[in-house]
Amino acid sequence: MEKDKWLSRTKLRIGENKLKKIQKANILVVGLGGVGAYAAENICRAGVKKMTIIDGDTFQESNLNRQLGALKSTIGMLKAEYMAKRLLDINPNLEITSVNKYITDEEMAKYDIRKFDYIIDAIDTLSPKLNLIKNALKNNIPIVSSMGAGGKLHPEMVKIADISKSYNCKFARIIRKNLHKEGIYKGFKVVYSPEKVPEEAVKLVEGERNKKSMVGTISYMPPIFGCFCASVVINDLID
Repeated sequence: MEKDKWLSRTKLRIGENKLKKIQKANILVVGLGGVGAYAAENICRAGVKKMTIIDGDTFQESNLNRQLGALKSTIGMLKAEYMAKRLLDINPNLEITSVNKYITDEEMAKYDIRKFDYIIDAIDTLSPKLNLIKNALKNNIPIVSSMGAGGKLHPEMVKIADISKSYNCKFARIIRKNLHKEGIYKGFKVVYSPEKVPEEAVKLVEGERNKKSMVGTISYMPPIFGCFCASVVINDLID
């Protein structure tokens, strides 16, 4: 049997040399919810042979409308544990490191990322997200960061841009504002949508971990954000 025959269509599209670049890469994906899980799977299916995935959350019933691994049979299961098994079922030769915990703000700021060739930030909590971005920029590790997919309905409005070029996205505005305090104005790509989120799509909540509000989300938008994140990584690696 031809080695890596399952990648024959990928090689046909991008060529053997570019495929080898993808295969040599070591990728970090932080956050495995509606965005991160799809990003991780697309990275795996593109041929990346070494990955680290991080998430301390478990599947909840509220995840069923949008998350890749959310099934009635997986409720209560650790997302990182599930995704590690799923990715190995796609490529049994994948070198996968699964971190089944929430990394604190302080840990995220000091997390050793120097071994990675690219980082996908799919964190939906502000402080660890900012610390991961700053850590990546400090160490000159390329990172693509997902902004808010919640409340958005129109996939044709999703964009890829440097953070400095993002607009009409509340989450991106908060990220920019906090980074400006550190003297950071540009230098990494984000996936975002300028589509306006209607007020009725946002509801205040209590007792939720790291959340003060809940934003309505349609099934296909977080996966699209995840696919866009994966596309940034793959295209930057082969270019």
